[in-house]
Amino acid sequence: MTQPRDGTPVMRRGRVRVDCHLHTVASGDSVLTLEELADRAKQAGLDAVCVTDHNVTHAAAAAAQRDLGVRIIIGEEIRTPDGDVIGLFLTERIPYVLPLAEVIGRIRAQGALVYVPHPFDQVRSSLGRVLPGLCAAGAVDVIEVFNAKIADQALNARAAALADEFALPGGAGSDAHDAPGVGAAYLEMPDFDGPASFLSALGRATITGEYRDYAPRFTAS
Repeated sequence: MTQPRDGTPVMRRGRVRVDCHLHTVASGDSVLTLEELADRAKQAGLDAVCVTDHNVTHAAAAAAQRDLGVRIIIGEEIRTPDGDVIGLFLTERIPYVLPLAEVIGRIRAQGALVYVPHPFDQVRSSLGRVLPGLCAAGAVDVIEVFNAKIADQALNARAAALADEFALPGGAGSDAHDAPGVGAAYLEMPDFDGPASFLSALGRATITGEYRDYAPRFTAS
């Protein structure tokens, strides 16, 4: 990035800012509407966002058909018996009742990317226990190395170390469930036009992120 005289960061030409992980009201535990997402993304200087609702893709697909002023990547955070995994660049929803291996197979069958969110977070459904074996088997495309909802940065550092060990690219996401959270973490990376070029561009990405607290999840009454 370059710095003009007023000190405002300016992105280098041909690069984009991407928040790789966030949730809309379709997730069931988020209060973020598509309109709020679009407004906040513009304020945060984001060019693209990965809408990764829990176990559904309909809001992301609807957003991708609208001119919201921000590029929408269709994703899904899918619950498996071993923990959560995200598919990015999906064309079809994947059911959440399936074994992890089948979910990964279905993601790959769509030409989509296997993205592992918050792998070592102890308070959410995470793949940390089985992740080294998945990486060794070549079943992972991206490991989330910065999640803005994780207060303990040692957990993000542990994810980054695992990505380095297996020479896998790192992702970063706000994991936002409300408007103030959008853009709390993002990648600045070369522009891309699909999953293959996105994955290639990750090797030249830089991460910006901060821990940012959020509205509490909904609880049953």
